[in-house]
Amino acid sequence: MKTLDKYLVKSFLIPFSASFLIVMFVLVMQALWLVFDDIAGKGIEIVIIFKFLWYMCLFVTPQALPISVLLSAIMTMGNLGENYELAAIKSSGISFFRFLRPLMITVGIISIANFFLINYTYPYASLKQKNLILNIKKTQPTMALIEGSFNDEIPGYSIKFAKKYGEENNLLKDVLIIDTDGNKDDHINITAKRGKITTEEGSKYMTLILEDGYYFEDHTSAKQKRKDKEQMPASMAKFEKYTVNIDISDLTSADLEEEKYKYHYTMKNMGQLQASSDSLKASYDNYVDLKYKSMKAQILADKMSEPIDSTIVKTINPNILENFETVMQINILQQAENTANSKLSNIQSYKDYFKRKRKELNNHDYQFHFILTSSISCLLLFFVGASLGSIIRKGGFGFPMVIAIVIYVAYHFTNTFGKNMAEESSITAIMGGWLGTLIMSPLAIFFTISASKDRGFLNFGVILTPFKKLINRLKKKDE
Repeated sequence: MKTLDKYLVKSFLIPFSASFLIVMFVLVMQALWLVFDDIAGKGIEIVIIFKFLWYMCLFVTPQALPISVLLSAIMTMGNLGENYELAAIKSSGISFFRFLRPLMITVGIISIANFFLINYTYPYASLKQKNLILNIKKTQPTMALIEGSFNDEIPGYSIKFAKKYGEENNLLKDVLIIDTDGNKDDHINITAKRGKITTEEGSKYMTLILEDGYYFEDHTSAKQKRKDKEQMPASMAKFEKYTVNIDISDLTSADLEEEKYKYHYTMKNMGQLQASSDSLKASYDNYVDLKYKSMKAQILADKMSEPIDSTIVKTINPNILENFETVMQINILQQAENTANSKLSNIQSYKDYFKRKRKELNNHDYQFHFILTSSISCLLLFFVGASLGSIIRKGGFGFPMVIAIVIYVAYHFTNTFGKNMAEESSITAIMGGWLGTLIMSPLAIFFTISASKDRGFLNFGVILTPFKKLINRLKKKDE
């Protein structure tokens, strides 16, 4: 039996190694393609690029292992079935589960290794890789500017624009620049319909050429005298063309290895996620309680429960507005409308903040369970792959690879669907993290039982017979 166990382990590890290298290459190239425009031809040292590739290899390894296990399990069992070795082993009295035991132990070791990788190596790689990309973007200010939101990466400026386009991606549409001059007050605002970014290589300045816009400056700063404020509180000018030179020396000299962003949920292991989740829950509950008390006080909810003097009620017209003159009625309605709009605006801002805080909390809880399910996925997909391989009895990189890709895409899609639903609180974080496993587990059990009893899970003859009859009828009509 030891000879057979060694043979099975060897038969599994050879395609596993090949599959792992192929999957790793595909995943790393996919990630590199997404950031290729950010690092290619930007003067980034080759050492930094190799560091990025190394971090990316560490980052995708926990994802590559389950795919490789699934593919190699199908290939191993398919090769054994295709060469009638599986039938010979079963005919000698060895059960299907005893036959799988050495492979189960091997995959169990891979699963344990995958747990440590995703719990420790994955957060480290995520930290290094994300900070490296952000630091590279900072050294190239044009790349760092994102359309549709305020960009605060450039010290002293907040820049927003609707669209970035052009061959060099340096043309801007509907530009808004807020020059804070190192202060919190936004006392210089510049708007323009069009803009262009020009930066010479090696220069410490980024030049923004703006067209068809307005320049506004608020002069009511704390240093000015009251008399000067009253004389000219603000100034505004329209321009056809305006040039802004922004000092970016602090960005171009930035350390690419700087670790500024450390608190993303993908950068934490299970212990750190648990601690962060507890603090986020306490902060979230405290904020909800404070806002509840604040809104309750603003609408005078306590006074609504106070008893009303019945003698006063009798003297008041039931139509409340009829108790006031026309001018007062208008003022009351305007004040009520302003108050209602203010409260609705506050509620919307509270709602958006609650949603962001809840999403951050859900992501931490989801990631905690995702680490567990990603480790178990190796064993789960092994049973699916081994069972399918023994049923289809086809080896090689052809049909088995197609089957493996379809299964993993379905499993990955289910996990992504669970993550998105958990983020929006449509389901709990536990359910979102375990959704793919819960759906795949019955399939793994069904396939394993079918393989152990030497029966297929699909009768292709039954499925194809109606189509064959339909084709024959069509041919007879043509004749």
